[in-house]
Parts: sequence; C-alpha cells; structure tokens
Amino acid sequence: MNYLIDLRSEEPAYIQLYRHLVKDIVRKVYPFGSKLPSKRTIAADTGLSLITVEHALNLLYDEGYAEGRMRSGTYVIYRSEDFYGSDSAYVRDEPRGDDPHGGDLHDGDLHDGGDNIAVTGENMTGVSSKADDHKSNVDRTRMNVTSTGDGTAGREFLPGTILARTVRKVLQDYEDRILVQSPGRGCHELREEIRDYLARSRGFDVRTKQIVIGSGAEYLYGMIVQMLGRNRIFALEDPSYKKILQVYKAMGAKCELLAMGRSGIRGDALKKSGASVLHVTPYNSYPSGITADISKKLEYINWAAGRNGIIIEDNYDSELSVMRKPEEAIFTMTDEVKVIYINTFSKTIAPSVRVGYMIMPECLVDDFEEKLGFYACTVPVLDQLVLAELIRCGDFERHINRVRRRRRAALKEM
Repeated sequence: MNYLIDLRSEEPAYIQLYRHLVKDIVRKVYPFGSKLPSKRTIAADTGLSLITVEHALNLLYDEGYAEGRMRSGTYVIYRSEDFYGSDSAYVRDEPRGDDPHGGDLHDGDLHDGGDNIAVTGENMTGVSSKADDHKSNVDRTRMNVTSTGDGTAGREFLPGTILARTVRKVLQDYEDRILVQSPGRGCHELREEIRDYLARSRGFDVRTKQIVIGSGAEYLYGMIVQMLGRNRIFALEDPSYKKILQVYKAMGAKCELLAMGRSGIRGDALKKSGASVLHVTPYNSYPSGITADISKKLEYINWAAGRNGIIIEDNYDSELSVMRKPEEAIFTMTDEVKVIYINTFSKTIAPSVRVGYMIMPECLVDDFEEKLGFYACTVPVLDQLVLAELIRCGDFERHINRVRRRRRAALKEM
C-alpha cells in the first residue's frame, strides 16, 4: 500500500493511517467482505510501529468500517447504506475554501457584530403504507429502547474525552480570538460547517447567511415570533413539546392546537385551522413518538401553499433515526413554500449543549436582518468553535453513526 505518513504533521500517525484506510474502503479498493493487509504488512509498508497500526485498526472497528476476526485477520464490513449521509467528513483533507454560493464571507473574521405543508398520518386517502407503518413502529421502539432509565441514553452522549481533546485544540488554534464577540448570526466557522454537513447528509443547498445560531431551540422559537409577527396564528401539534406553546404564548403569539393522527396532524384539523404558521416536529414528535410519512409532509406543504403559510420544521431528533435512509426534511422537499428549519445539538451531543440553529429560506434573510439584525449571538465563541471543529474533523458524524448502530443492535436484541 502506497500510504504517505507525515511524521512531522500535527495529526497523529494513526489518524493519518486511519484516513488512508477509510478512503480506500469507501472507494471500494477494499470492498465489503475483503480482507485488509495484516498488521505486520501495514507496519512494514508504512514504516509505522505495530502499536500505531493497531490504534488505526481499532478506530476502524469502533466506527464500523472493519472487524477483527480471531486468528483470521481484519475484514471490511462497511456498506455505504449503513452510514448516515456521506463519508466525506471522515476523509476530507482539502483546504477550506470560500463560500461556493458567494455568501457573506465578510463575517469569516470574528468581529464585533452588533451584532418545522401538507397533511400526513392518514395519507391522502386515510391509509398509510405498510412500509411507513413499519418505520413508525421501529422508531417508536427505538425511543423506548433509549429511554428505559437503565443508563442507555447516557451512552449516547458524545464521549467526554473527545470533547476535552477538541476544546484543547480550539484553545490552542484560536487563542485570543475566543474572547472576541461573535457576529450576530453566529461565527462563520460554525455556520459554514453546518452548511456543509447538511449538504452532504441531508441534501440541503443553503448559504451561510441563511443560518442563525442561538442558545437552544427555545431561544430560536422566540426569534421566529419576532420575525414573523405576533399578529399571526401559530398552529402546533397536540400533544407536543410543552415549551413550544409556552414560548409562543410568552412572546404574545396566538396559538391553535391541532389533534394528531397516527402519522402527523390530522387532515381535518389542518383544514379547519385559521393559522398561517405551522410548527411541526415531523420526526419522533414528543411525547407521541409519531413520525410523519412522506404523504403527510406533502400535505403540510400543500396546506402552506394554499394559504401562503409558513412551516417551522423542528427536526431535533432526526439524525438519530435507526432507518438506513435518512429522514427527508420538509425543507428540501419544496422551493415554493417558506420553511424554517430548526435543529439542536442537545440530542446529538449532550443535553447540556444549549446550542441550536435555524435555517431560513433566502426570501426571509432580509426580514431577519431588518428586524433582528441588532441582536448579539447568545452562544459563546468558544462553544461555537468547538462545535465547528467536531463537525469539521468528523467526530460529530462518527458519533452519530455509533449511536445509530447501537440503536439498531438494541432493536435486534428485543
């Protein structure tokens, strides 16, 4: 194997070797079921020690790319459909470039910036498909598996060792820059990484100026009310996460509660609603555990299109789906309807990480800037840069894939 390992690089040798191996596995130089060269062969070809090679192979085992078999060797178990999104996060080594969309590159420097529509559930005909019923059952079962109170959920937090290592790297790389006030919409570094991550994992095509960072989803709910106006009626799922209603009411917005069917808000409730804003949690809605099927998402889109409405897509848990195919976001399903996408790192990293983000349609960017552009970002620069680094280096997606594999394994044991 012709792997160049730079021993003068700041990146550890075992990580460099790991990246080379992953790249060849993903490109099917070593296809599924094939055997990798022995540790001694890899060590001889690369000039590395056996211990260094073992570290790299153990990382492959942990990430699900390969498995070691007693007295047999190391075999590739990677299938692309088992992984969430693209694997480019694990092998990306090209230098960071400017925003390819021609976005707001001026906030790249950390300067002082004064700175969830159609009707699902019953489908159009009142009957959901067997495949969608199965998906809902699997995800409801997954929810039960990870909330049993036996400590399972705790194992889904990002390991503290990874977080500590990343914090040290950011402190070393950025030094005094972490003391500078964040731009109003958030640090460009984090918004750029979120943009790229969503592009490769969910098919989003957005510019960094459409992304706003805030201290959790609840903070962003309040910003949305201020941007859209308190004179609108906001429709919410019933039941739904109680703080959504509490925040909207605290901000002076009028709210309607719409009854849920088996795959989302009931069609009759949607038709009768006088709302112009629809807040939905299409994946694993809390506390019902309901996941909207594709027909229901289209129904939400049609509902909004018919009354020039706006959808708020609150997709806080969708990355941890046990399904092989990532959940399709309403945001990516339409260009005709205004959809505001909200997500948070509280589920994917840890509840203590009070950082969320929203993505606005481009047509609302100017409204946001006019009405709320004076707000300072509520998330410390250090926190933002740590999250950006976790995404950039691949640790974030590797963690998500670990959790998803663990959840699938738990389901098989039930």
